[in-house]
Amino acid sequence: MRFSSRADAGRQLAAGLGFLRESGAVVLGLPRGGVPVAFEVAAELHAPLDVIVVRKLGLPVQPELAMGAIGEGGVMITNEVVVRRAWVTDEELAAAERREREELQRQALQFRAGRPRVDVTGRTAVVVDDGIATGSTARAACEVARAQGATRVILAAPVGAAASVAALRASCDGVRCLQAPVWFSSVGEWYADFRPVPDAEVARLLERAARGGAAGGGDQAGEP
Repeated sequence: MRFSSRADAGRQLAAGLGFLRESGAVVLGLPRGGVPVAFEVAAELHAPLDVIVVRKLGLPVQPELAMGAIGEGGVMITNEVVVRRAWVTDEELAAAERREREELQRQALQFRAGRPRVDVTGRTAVVVDDGIATGSTARAACEVARAQGATRVILAAPVGAAASVAALRASCDGVRCLQAPVWFSSVGEWYADFRPVPDAEVARLLERAARGGAAGGGDQAGEP
């Protein structure tokens, strides 16, 4: 089954999360593609919507390999095994954090247009993405949400690679995934419309949700 759009996927995903309606949960969308999905989930759950901005900390000599991740609120998570095996110094780790922290703050300001981050302390955080391939970003987002004070973290996505979805169960309190095929090539193949989501659209959806207009996000990115 393919989804017609991220909004369609979000509405279908929300149907399986009804137990969280009016529970005080916070829905956190991963930028950029996860936010249109999360918008629909938040509308169905009558929950506040926010973006969870996560930046990977790549190894100095192999940037594509994560040695950790950072999130807002000064959160930093490191993979001690990777750091130790790669002989990463404290200075190199600090330099990577400074570099990524600047970009994280820039993105957060752009997406929220100056609004404060929704506090997840003592609440259930529902981390939403449009799909799970390797699961590395989703794992970092779940860990960041936990470090920010969430007492319960649920990862939700319309589709994900079976092996990645199974592995992610160790990083959160629950996983909701509508489809988890064993043979998985890309997230985009499961969508009829998988056009890129621009930063402006992320900001628009977050602003609309903050005004209380989260119901009915529209099927296309950029649709009013």
